[in-house]
Amino acid sequence: MSKDQSYVLKAWEVTVRKTQQAKKRANSVFGTVSVAPHAENDATSDDIDDETTTNRSSTEEFYHAERVLPNGDYYTGQWYDNFPHGNGKYLWTDGCMYIGEWYNGKTMGNGKFGWPSGATYEGEFKSGYMDGIGTYTGPSGDAYKGQWVMNLKHGHGVKSFANGDAYDGEWRRGLQEGQGKYQWSDGCYYIGEWKNGTICGKGSFVWTNGNRYDGFWDEGFPRGNGTYKWDDGSFYVGHWSKDPEEMNGTYYPSGKEGNLDWDPKDLFNNLSEYSICSGERVPTLPSQKKLSVWNSSKRIEKPRRMSVDGRVSVGVDRAFEKMNMWGNEIGEGGTDMRKELDAELMRLDAEGLQSLKSSPVPMKLPKAGRKQGETISKGHRNYDLMLNLQLGIRHSVGRQAPAASLDLKPSAFDPKDKIWRRFPREGTKYTPPHQSTEFKWKDYCPLVFRSLRKLFKVDPADYMLSICGNDALRELSSPGKSGSFFYLTNDDRYMIKTMKKSETKVLLRMLAAYYNHVRAFENSLVIRFFGLHCVKLNGPTQKKVRFVIMGNLFCSKYSVHRRFDLKGSSLGRTTDKPESEIDSNTILKDLDLNFIFRLQKVWYQEFIRQIDKDCEFLEQERIMDYSLLVGIHFREASVAGELIPSGARTPIGESEEESGPRLSRAEVDQLLSDPSRWASIRLGTNMPARAERTMRKNDCELQLVGEPTGEFYEVVMIFGIIDILQDYDISKKLEHAYKSIQYDPSSISAVDPRQYSRRFRDFIFKVFTDDN
Repeated sequence: MSKDQSYVLKAWEVTVRKTQQAKKRANSVFGTVSVAPHAENDATSDDIDDETTTNRSSTEEFYHAERVLPNGDYYTGQWYDNFPHGNGKYLWTDGCMYIGEWYNGKTMGNGKFGWPSGATYEGEFKSGYMDGIGTYTGPSGDAYKGQWVMNLKHGHGVKSFANGDAYDGEWRRGLQEGQGKYQWSDGCYYIGEWKNGTICGKGSFVWTNGNRYDGFWDEGFPRGNGTYKWDDGSFYVGHWSKDPEEMNGTYYPSGKEGNLDWDPKDLFNNLSEYSICSGERVPTLPSQKKLSVWNSSKRIEKPRRMSVDGRVSVGVDRAFEKMNMWGNEIGEGGTDMRKELDAELMRLDAEGLQSLKSSPVPMKLPKAGRKQGETISKGHRNYDLMLNLQLGIRHSVGRQAPAASLDLKPSAFDPKDKIWRRFPREGTKYTPPHQSTEFKWKDYCPLVFRSLRKLFKVDPADYMLSICGNDALRELSSPGKSGSFFYLTNDDRYMIKTMKKSETKVLLRMLAAYYNHVRAFENSLVIRFFGLHCVKLNGPTQKKVRFVIMGNLFCSKYSVHRRFDLKGSSLGRTTDKPESEIDSNTILKDLDLNFIFRLQKVWYQEFIRQIDKDCEFLEQERIMDYSLLVGIHFREASVAGELIPSGARTPIGESEEESGPRLSRAEVDQLLSDPSRWASIRLGTNMPARAERTMRKNDCELQLVGEPTGEFYEVVMIFGIIDILQDYDISKKLEHAYKSIQYDPSSISAVDPRQYSRRFRDFIFKVFTDDN
């Protein structure tokens, strides 16, 4: 092979190894080179130019096609690269039909989908889902017009039901939530707040006879303060509840005879007749419909053309034939082309080397850590303390008390509202005999924490069994940075943290605001508190041990492979462990983070909304130094322990086994087809997502968020906001002043709560993004 030919072949080989963009650049060079023809070969030269044009056209244009596909489906419309692309009509063998816009085999844009039952959807589509503004009409007469996200009603919309009822208002994840008006077929209507498809919050119910109820609701019935008014002007004001013992109020007549024989229970009996129509469920979702792939590798059959040397040129061979031709003709007059090839070759080589330098090494599944904590058995230095704690909690939770109402009086949050109880070894009328040392037990705001456990749906028996059962607690091997010790229950459901007096004061100070916040936002990401207690040990020191009981964020059916504690600051935000000692229990920090997390659109919208609300709450309470604790479970790994990237999104027509999607279509559609199943995945708990690997620039060591690499992994995520008991006190102000002299003030953790909240959100919204 001549030296000139080797130049050309090498250029081709480098080009093939490069990215699609580099290939296009290389092709532009190869395509613009003209060969100086011999006089007798003018016609042949024209054929070559015509062939190049024809090849480009076949790779860059789409065309109209009419196909009966291998499985019997029928398509007519614009076609490109084995997929519908443009406007077209697709008819499935089961009778479903779509007419509208396509993009690379996916329904994308405006279109109309019809079901054999007669149901139709007309509106916007995105990636196969009903997404945007659209109208769905069911076979029985139900109709919805409004906003959709991933096949779910989400946003503002109007729905009319076949029975004559109608709803006009806000939707979230397929259910009424927010402000809305529901009108029954008889003319009565409710206007106000909704939650998870039921009347909940503040609102008004108006009857056709002019009577009305204005007040608070819960699960479709009055609950809390409210007023019932008659059309004659008389009214009843009071506290409403299904429980007769919680009902109380005052009747005010209008001056006439009024309604003296009326019983408030009549209102509940009347409202029980007004149920919310669930409507009909969408049949087979458009995203569940698969497209049959046209297996031909060519878009359209074209006549084969003859090359200069008389051979048939097809596919990749054509490029090599052109290069051989250039080699034969490169002698005289080919200097310019050679210089251009040299320049392109140098550029491609440089890009290739840079690509090799920056390409990340394959990731491996982190080695599994041992079960956390040392079991506290007899002889352990804290064995008596554990027994005291268990005795106290068994007494507090098991004590007979009236049913906890979620509507608490201000006095319940008074820090002075506490109960002291002495536990002598021989026992008392209220306490059992025990083998531990004598101690005193204190319950802080017991009614509040009883109500919190009820709000968080914690069963008292399960709670006692987890903490006070036969299984001992486990003490974590090393105390936290604050000096606190942590204990885990044997079932990993609860974490017990010893507290400083200052932290206890902060929690009691903000307890009312915390209670109202988690009650208003059930998806709040702030850590859940279940109890605040104190053990006072007898003896010369009279030592007091205060502790709070919290939910363990990482109690999940999924094993947590990676843990990150994220604050949004950079100073000291790396782990101090060598790589060889890092395992699945190691908590990494901001500068160790090498992922961007991509959430499904609906969850991402909920996530940013909740982060904003939680940060506003913490900022108002002057709290700082909190962090987002993130746990990652990698869903796919090889037998050798190497993580398997998910690659690109699953093309339409490929099976799930051939290319793993970000979340399998089967899983997504099972969740979307039945909104009640969304309860199994709560914001921050067992959330499916995609983690995109990132790499930091070598010359930017403190780059908080690395550059995306396009390498994706299917993950399940667990996350929540922790360490919310540090206020911006004098010690933190001094720390800020001292460190600001030595370091960049924006890089340190101790900053004003407003600045901390803003920086935290800016960082988190870069790390988490919409998987669009």
